[in-house]
Amino acid sequence: MTKHSIKRQFAQIFIGLMAGTILMCWFINNIFLEEYYIRSKTRIICDAYDTISEAANSDTYGTDEFSEKLNDVCSVSNLTVCIMDSNSQMKYESVNGGRELEAQLLGYIFGFQQPPTRVIEEGEDYIIQVMNFGDDEFLMMYGRLKSGISFIMRTPLESIRESVKVANRFFAYVGVAGTIAGGIIIWFVSQKITKPILELNRISEQMVHLNFDAKYEGKVKNEIGLLGENINKLSASLEQAISELKTANNELKKDIEKKEQIDEMRKEFLANVSHELKTPIALIQGYAEGLSEGIDDDKESRDFYCEVIMDEASKMNGMVQKLLTLNQLEFGNDVVSMERFDITELIRNYIQSAGILTKQNEIQVYMDDYPPVFVWADEYKTEEVFMNYFSNAVHYCSGEKKIVVSLEQKDEKKVRVSVFNTGNPIPEESLPHLWEKFYKVDKARTREYGGSGVGLSIVKAIMDSMNQQYGVENYNNGVLFWFELEVVQERE
Repeated sequence: MTKHSIKRQFAQIFIGLMAGTILMCWFINNIFLEEYYIRSKTRIICDAYDTISEAANSDTYGTDEFSEKLNDVCSVSNLTVCIMDSNSQMKYESVNGGRELEAQLLGYIFGFQQPPTRVIEEGEDYIIQVMNFGDDEFLMMYGRLKSGISFIMRTPLESIRESVKVANRFFAYVGVAGTIAGGIIIWFVSQKITKPILELNRISEQMVHLNFDAKYEGKVKNEIGLLGENINKLSASLEQAISELKTANNELKKDIEKKEQIDEMRKEFLANVSHELKTPIALIQGYAEGLSEGIDDDKESRDFYCEVIMDEASKMNGMVQKLLTLNQLEFGNDVVSMERFDITELIRNYIQSAGILTKQNEIQVYMDDYPPVFVWADEYKTEEVFMNYFSNAVHYCSGEKKIVVSLEQKDEKKVRVSVFNTGNPIPEESLPHLWEKFYKVDKARTREYGGSGVGLSIVKAIMDSMNQQYGVENYNNGVLFWFELEVVQERE
């Protein structure tokens, strides 16, 4: 976890807020609780005063109903009350110590009462004050109503300062425990929140290295979920854009060289086509003239002549098709579409489809179980390169009759695909000319299986169009052809 991680910031903010709230509550409790407590007691005494005043005004303070009502107030609010009439006759005294207040009330009436500790409120006909009696502290109200009724009442003030200390201590314990518990909870909650953010970060890192396979799969439909969906859309758009850019880049490289090569290629092409078509055209013409002149009248001879003509015509057609393909590649008319695909899967699929051909020639094909290897290239043209290598390997395979296909990671950016076949090595003097159009090492054998000498030229044109390397190597027991492709950079 980094120093500035969201999880850490969440925890710090939450714990800070909790600690600040608890500290503020402690401060308010310490400063204002005592004042709030005294005000609450003052309201209780004032409510009792209103009851006495109403009874005095209605001249019902001597009735049983008034006594019962005042007894309820004294019981509920812990009040001690003493009331005298204008003749200093006792009219009411509460059962919880009202008689003890009689002398005190007389002292207030005749003016020799104890001085107050602190006056809380002073009305027209009453005074509320704090008084100390020994170790006890009381909130007391006394006065004389306009009707001549004198009264005194008090309620004890428990040790409010001690209560504040106890409350603050308890509040501190609860606050610390709550902060620790809340910190633990927010840690796990923030982990749940930051987990999809870390997943998005991992996906973005892979996108930096041009790996667009990773997708956000979160199910939560909040802002993070919407961001994940947009990241997935961005990944798809970037992959398409990079594919288009690589395609455009290859086209640009080809265009730079295209103008300089066009004239030379046109001359070379016409010369080679004229040379290659000379032999089959002569054969077709000779056998057609033989049929026309009726040199052999028997059916078997005529059929043989027709087969030769059709075979040569078929070879010419195949050669023309390959020449057209080669011409499009060399003149840059065939666009190279750079895309991302698994070269291992492409090779396996082709070997499987060519299984009948290898069985007919009694050839064993070997390929190790390679993992998927994703590359940037034109998938269709890459398959055509491999097809030319593999078909040549089949036609020239001899001896042990084995073909070995292998993939080798050259470095982090390149993978080499190799096709090896057992048989006779290629003469060293022929190696530099293999990629030339219409060049044939063994002309007799090439003609035997219908080769045109254009296949490896097509390989050269395709690999040059993708700006990748290719080559051939001789071994004592055979020949190996190879080509390289750019590997998609995967992040572990």
